[in-house]
Amino acid sequence: MAARSSVEMEASTDSKSWTLRLRQAIDRHLPMDHLLPDRQPYYVGSWVYVFGVVTIAALVWVVVSGVALSFMGPQWWHDSRLGRFVNSLHFWSVQLFFVFMVLHLWGQYFMAGWRHGRAATWMIGVVIFAVSILTAFTGYLSQQNFDAQFIGVNAKDAMNSAGIGAFFNVLNFGQMYGLHIMLLPIGVTILVVLHIVMVRTRGVVKPIDDEGGARP
Repeated sequence: MAARSSVEMEASTDSKSWTLRLRQAIDRHLPMDHLLPDRQPYYVGSWVYVFGVVTIAALVWVVVSGVALSFMGPQWWHDSRLGRFVNSLHFWSVQLFFVFMVLHLWGQYFMAGWRHGRAATWMIGVVIFAVSILTAFTGYLSQQNFDAQFIGVNAKDAMNSAGIGAFFNVLNFGQMYGLHIMLLPIGVTILVVLHIVMVRTRGVVKPIDDEGGARP
């Protein structure tokens, strides 16, 4: 009787532990065999999903090179050979990121990647694309060269006409640089992680066969 009471007390204590409840919820919704699977369906080998993986790899290079540029500052990436190299690496990583993200996004569109309860996963991918455009735009404005000045001067009228010029001042280098290296990259990274987790949780959508159904 005493042993049973101690077990009940322990169970009652565990039920009040929010960390235990959180761990159990994670185990229910994202078990390890989904998070790190050892086998995948044959259609995961499609180039559409390979484009997604390359997009993530390009994002890693964007973040790594961007951290180096933010630490060293504009003078380093304009005057130093190594700085110019890292700046070029950052620029071309962004180009690869957009190219393969668009390929992945359009591939998923034509594959109807929102089927079978995966609409949220698809929409998060669209939001990632939209936020990435804004991130790249602030990156162009943060170059501290004639291109950045030209883009900023010509974009300010568009911002003012849209009614957001008072909050999004493209001529304010500090604001654009802060958005580019802090708020927007963090948002993109969080959304990408959420996208990957949702893909792991719900799996990859099955391809459409010639009859319009899903393959088994």
